[in-house]
Amino acid sequence: MSTLRTVLVVGGGAAGNAVTILLRRAGYAVDLIEAKDDWNATAGSGITLQGNALRVLRELGVWERVQESGFGFGSVGITAPDGTVLHVQDDLRTGGDDLPATVGMQRPQLQQILIEAVRASGASVRLGTTAEILDQDANGVSVRLSDGTEGHYDLMIAADGLSSATRAAIGITPKPEPTGMAIWRIAAPRPAGVVRTDLAYGGPAYIAGYCPTSETTLYAYVVEANRDRASIPPESYADEMRRLTSSYGGHWPEITEHITDPAKVNYTWFDRLLVEGSWHRGRVVLVGDAAHCCPPTLAQGAALSLEDAWVLAQTLTGSDAWDDVLFQAYCERRIARVRPVVEASVQIGQWQLDGVRDADVPGLMGRTMTMLRELP
Repeated sequence: MSTLRTVLVVGGGAAGNAVTILLRRAGYAVDLIEAKDDWNATAGSGITLQGNALRVLRELGVWERVQESGFGFGSVGITAPDGTVLHVQDDLRTGGDDLPATVGMQRPQLQQILIEAVRASGASVRLGTTAEILDQDANGVSVRLSDGTEGHYDLMIAADGLSSATRAAIGITPKPEPTGMAIWRIAAPRPAGVVRTDLAYGGPAYIAGYCPTSETTLYAYVVEANRDRASIPPESYADEMRRLTSSYGGHWPEITEHITDPAKVNYTWFDRLLVEGSWHRGRVVLVGDAAHCCPPTLAQGAALSLEDAWVLAQTLTGSDAWDDVLFQAYCERRIARVRPVVEASVQIGQWQLDGVRDADVPGLMGRTMTMLRELP
């Protein structure tokens, strides 16, 4: 029966790509549609992948390529704004002892690896395409796409991100909310001494950090209170980020030298979202940022999305009854995992906003990451 089932995946980010690969492996016919013509193949600077993300990437069959493309490390440093190292903590191996604690890599590299895996899976892919109209019946979902085609599917998976149009179309009303912080990011050459993530709390920004992404690259970021985007001309992005980073010591002067091109600087607000109750309506189910998002203070956004894909694929392939009971079980299993990560990620940022100097940031990070050692 499973070989006859059809699935439409809306969105080709981490969650959408991952669930497509896994469902194709199980023998389902999968169509993936992605709004961006280029499949988001060049967007983004860097990404921090902790062990629980690496565990799913290994299940997808792409771990070796990720390992070759990224930069693995096993600790995180806390520094003063002047660069003085205050503390180095070994990272937990949340994916198991046979995987690194953390791999940093360029986000476009990860996306390209997943794109190639989707292509190799035999899924049908249509780029520059969105779902415009959907209508459910007892047997599935009828969908009209923006390219004018129509289809009927046994299941529709909404992996269309934080501003998911599918989520709104099926009447799930929660929307992302800003947390009060924003982040400046850039990819840059890696100074030779940068071999792990270092974080400075305080100085002109709330948080200043960097992560090696290959033997020659890193991505660097600074976090401040969010501002009206309209008040920040894009052509000034490099100046704005450099204004914040120029007060930091250690490796920051060398990094700051490369913050010159405003087109390479990304500015994004921190948001939070957790859809409560149920992540589905009929035969339409949410995964990834469409269901939840958290500030990157724990570097768990992509990891949680990959876990969603893994758990949903396990759930679907483990039962012939694709019904409310099945989808609710998936939701409850994931919410129990996602909620503490979202709450901890937001709390760490809130302590910074409130100026709480004795906040137990390392303790909260450690407790939350310990939980993630368990299978999702």
